[in-house]
Amino acid sequence: MSDTVTVRIPSALRPQIGDQESLDVAGGTVGEVLGSLNTQYPDFGKRLYKGENEINRFINIYVNDEDIRFMENLQTPLKPGDEVSIVPAIAGG
Repeated sequence: MSDTVTVRIPSALRPQIGDQESLDVAGGTVGEVLGSLNTQYPDFGKRLYKGENEINRFINIYVNDEDIRFMENLQTPLKPGDEVSIVPAIAGG
């Protein structure tokens, strides 16, 4: 698939992907795009996933500013030009 979406990478995870702020990645769903990143950057994947196809609970994923947990999670469909944002949760007390 030649159509890509832009994945925004938070500064805390940039060292795992060569300090890039964003990447253009091909994929039809959020899961496909993140899986592709995981394959390309295994250290990044270790921070992103806590298990097989399970996003770490301290990581929030948004598609065009919509939380995927209120959509179809990793099955959320993507179209060319969409923006996927990876946002680490901020712990508070």
